[in-house]
Amino acid sequence: MYAIVEIAGQQFKVEKDQKVFVHRLATEEGKTVSFDNVLLIGDGDKFTLGAPAIDGAQVGAKVLSHLKGDKVIVFKKKRRKGYRVKNGHRQALTEIVIESIVASGAVKATKAESEGAVKATKETAKADKAKPAKAEKPAKAEKATPVKEAKKAEPKNAVKKEVEVSENLVTRAEHRAEDANVEINIDKVLHSIGTALKADADDLKLINGIGPVYEEKLNELGIYTFEQISKLKAADREELSAIDGITREKIESDEWVKQAKALLKDKK
Repeated sequence: MYAIVEIAGQQFKVEKDQKVFVHRLATEEGKTVSFDNVLLIGDGDKFTLGAPAIDGAQVGAKVLSHLKGDKVIVFKKKRRKGYRVKNGHRQALTEIVIESIVASGAVKATKAESEGAVKATKETAKADKAKPAKAEKPAKAEKATPVKEAKKAEPKNAVKKEVEVSENLVTRAEHRAEDANVEINIDKVLHSIGTALKADADDLKLINGIGPVYEEKLNELGIYTFEQISKLKAADREELSAIDGITREKIESDEWVKQAKALLKDKK
């Protein structure tokens, strides 16, 4: 049996014993919570559709932990305006496990519980909206802040590779392509293709379609090796399309991934 239920403003398809990450809930860790805004329930070939919700249906869950999602970097720059803003965001999340799905006869959640979940979501949204105003600082302050924060967060015996990745993020923000408004989630790309040290850099110009300019831009993002290029997925190519002159169509038509795999094989 499965159900489609609305939780903290989002719709999820859930089954019993399934773990789900939702927007931060007001419920404490270890306690149970119920959701009565069930839109659909399916059991084999049979399903019940609500209008919009099913009366008496309910999904019960247990709150496992409160945490934050992966960091997302958004860098904006306006050409010839001296405007540069770099923001980082980590979404407040709650991990829950689905314990039960009741098709009918369930008692609706109290008004206080419903308002508590909505209030927590709204407070998180307000906090996120307030963050960009603090980022409106002179360019010098923006350059220094990310490096200092990265060093504070690292343990004393941190690996040199992690330090260089943090520095790459700052370099990327300083020398991004001259677009009117550039947004790219490089952390997501590096998580997918892996990180590399500048000392291990390959000559990316050997790939047809990558010249000195594109190689420099890729290096600024932390992409140095054939192995990283060979692991580019469709979502990663889409992210790199935010760089001036590089498009997903160019990457695919020039067959960067195929060329990188061939060069990597010759290298070995």
